[in-house]
Amino acid sequence: MNALPKTGRILVVDDEESTRTTLHDYLTGIGYDVVTAADGKEALKKFDPGAFDCVISDLIMPEIDGIELLRRLRVEDGDVFFLMITGFPGLDSAVNAMKEGAYDYIVKPFHMDDMRLKVERALHVKKTEASLKRVKGLFLSCIVLIPVLVSLGIIFGIFWKDR
Repeated sequence: MNALPKTGRILVVDDEESTRTTLHDYLTGIGYDVVTAADGKEALKKFDPGAFDCVISDLIMPEIDGIELLRRLRVEDGDVFFLMITGFPGLDSAVNAMKEGAYDYIVKPFHMDDMRLKVERALHVKKTEASLKRVKGLFLSCIVLIPVLVSLGIIFGIFWKDR
């Protein structure tokens, strides 16, 4: 079965090598460009604003945990979608992650089909938001441009009438 071509660059951050490798292999296998990092520090070094569409990060990691990583990355790139994963679920951590801007919260062990759906949904929302921003920009440009063109038409009309 051939995977449908995907578009999107994903940063996977987890201090558990098995989780990193599994996510990397699965997401790469279905067509995503995947970069991995073993912890928050490495993720900060590898992160380039605008270069990633989605970050999938473990919540509990040494030195820089998932929440702190989320905060720092959102400052660098407010458009990146962030999926928080954890083996230690709790209502407080889920609420905190969502308050900080995580798009979704995923509990380990997760099913790869669920992960795929969450990633696809996040990237679809990201593309939709980008399209809406472009349309909004065009709309605002038209709102500004039309009165300017009408005014120029009136000015040129008066100028040519007097000649």
